[in-house]
Amino acid sequence: MVQEVRTYADNGALQVVFGPGNENMDQLEARLGVSLPTRGNEVTLAGAAEDVAVAVRALDSLYARARAGRDVTKADVDAAVRMGRVDGGPAEPAPTLRTRKRVIEARSPGQARYINALVNTELVFGLGPAGTGKTYLAIAHAVALKLSGAVERIILSRPAVEAGERLGFLPGDLREKVDPYLRPMYDALYEMLPGDEVLRRLEAAEIEVAPLAFMRGRTLANACIVLDEAQNTTPTQMKMFLTRLGENSRMIVTGDMTQIDLPLGARSGLRDALETLEGLEGVAVCHFTHRDVVRHDLVTRIVKAYDARDRRLEGVSETGAPATSPARPKGGPRP
Repeated sequence: MVQEVRTYADNGALQVVFGPGNENMDQLEARLGVSLPTRGNEVTLAGAAEDVAVAVRALDSLYARARAGRDVTKADVDAAVRMGRVDGGPAEPAPTLRTRKRVIEARSPGQARYINALVNTELVFGLGPAGTGKTYLAIAHAVALKLSGAVERIILSRPAVEAGERLGFLPGDLREKVDPYLRPMYDALYEMLPGDEVLRRLEAAEIEVAPLAFMRGRTLANACIVLDEAQNTTPTQMKMFLTRLGENSRMIVTGDMTQIDLPLGARSGLRDALETLEGLEGVAVCHFTHRDVVRHDLVTRIVKAYDARDRRLEGVSETGAPATSPARPKGGPRP
């Protein structure tokens, strides 16, 4: 058991950190199992040494946020705790992604590494379970690049066949058949841009949302291209997609290797690409784990339970793999 006293000079910012009725402090106590009594502009932290260290980092981060004039919500408290739970100190800083409707920032160490890779690398693979933000951040980065003028187009794509379904058995015309598969990408766009702007840019072909099959035969220059649910591609489809990359373009591939919907025995194009491109210059691979899940706490516990089950079946220890492993040549620059 250790105790540490922190003094914060800006009482107004400190009240923002505390939240209405001290709800943010209550949440911090519950998440870390520490005691956080306050007196004036002092906070006394008491608990296990490791938990107090995380709480100090989280409090300092939230205080800096409040001093910058930004609100502090319960989600921000959760993010500060995740970012503070890094061995050896706080997580690496990452730039924010600015869209029309919101400023998007890393909410976990894995997200910070991912954003840095997106900013610095031409081809990025984001791999991990649902709720880690891999697709959301990819689309946010694409929107930020478009708004800054760094690219002329955004192209968002997914394989159009999942869970054993075939388009021919679905009702409606082609658009009605494929739209349900692409809807999550539209949803992300509407969270970042006003609705009328999304429609205007879609009509002007500045934003394109299309099934993967529509990419064949094209060279995609001056664009940010995102392929989501890539675990459901075949090796041939993945090679086709990756070779669409043109001048002044960025490409982001996201997927979850535990959610493959290909026919039994079929090889995933995502796994094939990761093995083929290992060590290739200009490629980064970012792995997310249950620690990066930023949805409801129950989602974190669900993902963790499935991971534990899979490890038991495979005979793998609970220690797990590193959170990220950039694919780069030995001695090359880290993304």
